[in-house]
Amino acid sequence: MKTLLRWIAGVVVLLALLLAGPAWMLASNQVVTDGHWSNLDRSSAGLAPDPDAHPEAVVQVYAARAYHWRGAFGVHIWVATKADNASDYRLHQVLSWRRPTVVSSTDTPDRAWFGHAPELLADYRGDEAGQLITQIEEVIGRYPQADLYRVWPGPNSNSFIAWLTREVEGLAVALPVTAVGKDFLFDSVVAPVPSGTGYQFSLGGVLGLMLALEEGVELNVLGMSLGVDILRPALKLPGVGRVGLPARVLGNAAEQAEPQG
Repeated sequence: MKTLLRWIAGVVVLLALLLAGPAWMLASNQVVTDGHWSNLDRSSAGLAPDPDAHPEAVVQVYAARAYHWRGAFGVHIWVATKADNASDYRLHQVLSWRRPTVVSSTDTPDRAWFGHAPELLADYRGDEAGQLITQIEEVIGRYPQADLYRVWPGPNSNSFIAWLTREVEGLAVALPVTAVGKDFLFDSVVAPVPSGTGYQFSLGGVLGLMLALEEGVELNVLGMSLGVDILRPALKLPGVGRVGLPARVLGNAAEQAEPQG
């Protein structure tokens, strides 16, 4: 009996630790939970290059807090692409209310996600971006779960982006710890991480371990992750995200923008 009680107490403590971050996000009003979705901010954040001023190809990956209470737990991620000399961007993402769930449409690349401003995760330009666009447009038709969407543990919008990074050679993205569903590996239990700098082990997206240069060390428990980034020191907490130095934006455009010396 004592062993059983200790086991139950351990489970309760673990759940409390996992839910503390999301609870704090809600209590501190850091996620938008008021207002109808049609009235929430969907304006541009000004992070994407203007097609008129930048004719070269562009590939960018964005993340923003998910809609309503789900934003306390994690983010929604999408890919924005602009071909050479194109006047518009196309967004590639998985949407829970669409069948098939994979949607590619002309839209504002860096618009807020129903009240939550986006964060730039990766930025590719020029010939490299053009090559990525060709692969992205070919690969998305092979997404293995286009008729299934599960908020937890996946496959969801973040599972799609993580899968896309593994299918598109050269598309490296370090997904945030709050990207719930990124650890859902479909029919695999071991796979390269989205940044391509390490590997992860995962059992159905509910229990796993990640080791990588870009992502650091992450432990996935019940679909929520916590860990530490050693390269750019930071704690990575469920719901809260990074506490410490910001993550590096991957891609050739980000590398060119970094100060030299």
